[in-house]
Amino acid sequence: MSGGDKLDFEIRPNPVPVSAADRAALLANPGFGRVFTDHMVTIRYADGKGWYDARVEARAPIPMDPAAAVLHYAQEIFEGLKAYRTADGGVTLFRPEANAARFVASARRLAMPELPPEAFVESLRRLVEIDKDWVPQDEEGSLYLRPFMFASEVFLGVRPANEYLYAVIASPAGAYFTGGVKPITVWASPDYTRAAPGGTGAAKCGGNYAASLVAQAEAIEAGCDQVVFLDAVERRFVDELGGMNVFFVYDDNTLVTPPLAGTILPGITRDAVLTLAAESGHRVAERPVSFADWQADAASGRLREVFACGTAAVITPIGGVRFPDGEFLIGGGEPGRSTMALRKQLVDIQRGRAEDPHGWVHRVL
Repeated sequence: MSGGDKLDFEIRPNPVPVSAADRAALLANPGFGRVFTDHMVTIRYADGKGWYDARVEARAPIPMDPAAAVLHYAQEIFEGLKAYRTADGGVTLFRPEANAARFVASARRLAMPELPPEAFVESLRRLVEIDKDWVPQDEEGSLYLRPFMFASEVFLGVRPANEYLYAVIASPAGAYFTGGVKPITVWASPDYTRAAPGGTGAAKCGGNYAASLVAQAEAIEAGCDQVVFLDAVERRFVDELGGMNVFFVYDDNTLVTPPLAGTILPGITRDAVLTLAAESGHRVAERPVSFADWQADAASGRLREVFACGTAAVITPIGGVRFPDGEFLIGGGEPGRSTMALRKQLVDIQRGRAEDPHGWVHRVL
C-alpha cells in the first residue's frame, strides 16, 4: 500500500442525496439488490504505485474502456456481508475480518493485487458511516455490502493486468423469508458441475457464478428453488448449492458438511455454523457425502435434516430433492429442530440479541 501502512480516505459527500421521505419509502419494501445507497467507496491500484486514491463518493456509473481487461479475461472478485441495526440504534458487521481474508485469498487465486485486510474493513466502516440512515430499522432488515475488484487496465494481452479498481456499494435488504422460514427444494444437476480440483471453486469470483446460472435455470424449470452440484470428477459426491454451503444432520446428532478441498467456497456462515453446532452438542464432521447415501439415508430416516447456509438467508432448510429419475423428501419436508435452533442462535448473535463469545460482531457505529 503506498503512502505508509494506512490509506487516507477522501470524503466527497453526495451533493444530491435521496431525500428522507423518498428513502423511507424505499426502505419500506427494499427487496434485495435493487435499491442502493447514496455513496460508494473506490480505491485504485497500479503496479509500481500500490493502492492509492481512496475515496468515499457519490454512487455513480463507473466509466470503462471497451478494452478494459476484465471484459475480456474476467479478472474479477467480490464479497458479500451485512450491516445490522442493533436495539440501541447502533450498527454492526458480522465477521468482516473473515471476509477480508477470503478477499485476499480470492485475489491471490486470480493473480490480482491483495488489498490489505485493514483497508478492506475500513472501507466498509466508511461507507456504513456515511450511509447509516440506509440501514433498515426493522429487526429483519439489513444493509447488504458488496465489495468487489476488477482489472481496469486497457490492454488485450493475456496476462494479469497492471491496474485495478476496488469498490464497495451498499443495498438495503428486507426479510429474506416473508411469512416465516420456508424449506426449499433443490435440483441435483445431472449435466453441470460448479468447479473442478485445481480450478477457482474456493475463490469468490464472478466466473463461478456465471457458470452456475444455466444449472440454476434448469432447477427453476424443474420447479425447484436452487441447484445442488455434485463433484466434477466422479459425479457422486455433494459439493454445494449455487450460492450456499450444505449441511446434513443425522439421527445420532452428527452434523456433516462436505470438506473444503479447493472446489467449495469456504463460507463465513459455514465456519460459524461448525463452531456453534459443536458447542451445542453436535458431533461435527467434514467429510464427503454421496448423492446415493443422501437419498438412502433420507428414505431410512437416518438423515433427519438438511440445510444450506450463506450470507443472504443465513440458514435455509432443504425439504426436498429432485433429479431426472425422481425426487425425495427429508424429514417430511418440514424445517428441522436443529436447523431452526442454529438459525436462531446465529441470527441473534449477528443482530446483537445474544452473547458473542467469539468476538464475531464488529461495532461500526
